[in-house]
Amino acid sequence: MTLRLPLALAAALLSGSLGACNTVDRLSQIGATPKLSAIEDPTAQAGYKPVRLPMPEVQPVSYAPNSLWRTGSRAFFKDQRAARIGDLVTVKVNVTDRANLNNETKRSRTNSENVGLPNALGLETNAAILAAGVNPESLVKATSDTTSEGAGSVQRNEQVTTSIAAVVTQILPNGNLVVEGKQEIRINFEVRELVVAGVVRPEDIESDNTIESTKIAQARIAYGGRGQITDVQQPRYGQQLVDVLLPF
Repeated sequence: MTLRLPLALAAALLSGSLGACNTVDRLSQIGATPKLSAIEDPTAQAGYKPVRLPMPEVQPVSYAPNSLWRTGSRAFFKDQRAARIGDLVTVKVNVTDRANLNNETKRSRTNSENVGLPNALGLETNAAILAAGVNPESLVKATSDTTSEGAGSVQRNEQVTTSIAAVVTQILPNGNLVVEGKQEIRINFEVRELVVAGVVRPEDIESDNTIESTKIAQARIAYGGRGQITDVQQPRYGQQLVDVLLPF
């Protein structure tokens, strides 16, 4: 006879065993200093993948006569601002968003309808048409009274100030640069993510190879996180499902 545990029970036992192992490890480290990780070859780690980024076309090496500089090389007298695919540009993100909205709506409507049939070809007194005691002059009477009130208030104050290095991924036919950058910072069990993308003009890039986020067209700026703190701040999946399905 084969015993099969439900999936939920198996998951609970697995998580309990993992939690017990973690507890034993933490108990064994009481009074001891945290151990530093050994220096290892990052390319030998499991899951390692080489970084692939957009790169400019390879130019043949050529030297000008009576010159010490190679064509296409970085020199003291060459503009060091981003201009080619694969170049880096520092984006200064400064987002200050403030909104204060207050809306109030009131609506009232009153209707009254009274319909009678005093004469109906002389048959208004016929019992087959009107029951006894019914006044033909007030056969239909309808009244309605509707009142609607609505009020809404929005107050928002957001500010994000940081810097991120973005890479030039595309050069448009008019010379504008498409840039995109992503930054991840992990602190304990929380990862903070910052994503910046958009189109910039080479003329807007400062001499120190920086550009303000307000000068990025079609800007896409996302700042958020994922981890234990973010999970606690979000409603559980069951609650989110109930909020979507319930009509009231």
